[in-house]
Amino acid sequence: MYRNIYSPNLQYNMNSKINIALSTISLLPVSFFGQHNPPPNVVLILADDIGYGDLEWLKNSPTIHTPNVKRLADQSICFSNAHATSATSTPSRYGLLTGMYPWRKNGTGIAAGDAAMIIDPNQFTMADMFKSEGYATAAVGKWHLGLGNETGKQNWNGEITPGLKELGFDYSFIMAATADRVPCVYIENGKAVNLDPHDPIEVSYTTNFEGEPTGKTLPELLRLHPSHGHDMAIVDGISRIGYMKGGKSARWHDEDIADRITSKALEFIQSNKQKPFFLYVGTNDIHVPRMPHDRFKGKSGMGLRGDAILSFDYCVGRIMQTLDSLNIADNTIIILSSDNGPVVDDGYQDKAVELLGNHKPSAEMRGGKYSAFEAGTRVPFMIRWKNGINKTGTSDVLFSQIDLLASLAKIIGADIPALSAPDSRDYSGVLTGKNLKSRNFLIEQNVSNKLTIQDAKGWKYIESGNGPAMLIPTNTELGNSPLDQLYNLKSDIGEKKNVAVKYPKILKRLKKELSKEKRKGYPEKEI
Repeated sequence: MYRNIYSPNLQYNMNSKINIALSTISLLPVSFFGQHNPPPNVVLILADDIGYGDLEWLKNSPTIHTPNVKRLADQSICFSNAHATSATSTPSRYGLLTGMYPWRKNGTGIAAGDAAMIIDPNQFTMADMFKSEGYATAAVGKWHLGLGNETGKQNWNGEITPGLKELGFDYSFIMAATADRVPCVYIENGKAVNLDPHDPIEVSYTTNFEGEPTGKTLPELLRLHPSHGHDMAIVDGISRIGYMKGGKSARWHDEDIADRITSKALEFIQSNKQKPFFLYVGTNDIHVPRMPHDRFKGKSGMGLRGDAILSFDYCVGRIMQTLDSLNIADNTIIILSSDNGPVVDDGYQDKAVELLGNHKPSAEMRGGKYSAFEAGTRVPFMIRWKNGINKTGTSDVLFSQIDLLASLAKIIGADIPALSAPDSRDYSGVLTGKNLKSRNFLIEQNVSNKLTIQDAKGWKYIESGNGPAMLIPTNTELGNSPLDQLYNLKSDIGEKKNVAVKYPKILKRLKKELSKEKRKGYPEKEI
């Protein structure tokens, strides 16, 4: 049986996790369009920290050119009003993969590199959904959702369990967290890659290991210096968050990360070209420390952050080219989005601020990563499926990543166990251009766990409460205020004018709707 992972106050109960019996599953289900067609492959590319204005995807003219993303966008429906659930990585990914708002569950804040598994192995996931329909499943790249049963107790030198296999992924090649957090090794199917057993990995987020240099004590060893934080273990000439000893043969080289992740993604595609597959690709390029391959350095004119965007575009192009070469592109759904909004200075002296020029990562929106304002969660989102979507262009329908699980389930004909994915709704018609049915409202959260609710008419309420107004190190407005905030995004996308006093009925309606949802589960304490 599913263990109840929710607060005792929640109305939901978990059903038993389905047993996947491939022998009983037809690989030729009735399609979303009522015809017997081969099920589509699905490639979900989730970028890290890419902002609404960072790419060529709408009718915009960013200062940096991303021709592969533009080609994908030209062949896709691009959603100009699509949202991540959260303004930071861990909760955003949790919501996408589980179909449950992350603020309903304690412990979904930004995860340390040695965090325990945040998704309960008994919880139904997007990978489980695809696996139930006979799909081969894989996760490649950034994970940042924890591993093992207990924080700080993982066996980095053996098999780390529970892991992604327990969440429905047949294959995994991941970074445990982010590139700026230890352990700085790849983990393939639960085991560190290229590990020398005579040089075991040790990880701590509290105490350094004797004799190990840090960015704070020996900055002369660094090739990229921190601007704030990020001054602990030195790996590959860059200081990180957390302490690490050993595992020298397994440690990654930062310039190779994007290529390594992409190559593993392509290997999985090639190995499964004859059967339906689901591939989750978590890219790392734009997340700090930004250290793209030498072939991209200096090419953007915007420093390492701009060069990393070029690297991301290249990797997207490689995936598209591989699908083309295998003649499976037409029946492959490609979804490209980002886990949260952008941040320019996020901890390293990489001249991202100084060389930004006229580029606007957040477009005309306020805030960015970490923020309750629109740039924190409104993200690029495009979907291409040549065999199933005969429309291209831009849609302004309100859409949330949390609905991907239910929507993709509908498309492939999968069932979701009762009471699983409790916040995910079927908007497959919207994704495929069949209708304009919009969410009535969606809920999002910032780094302080302040919640916002936004409706299809463009009204957005940010709940009042304590918390800093600014995240000083990143120069980000967080949206925290002791006052209720109400904005009309249709006329004020920059959220410059708080109209809470002017429209009390609208404010009351949104507060009531948010309160109703909160009663189903309780947010974490503020951080």
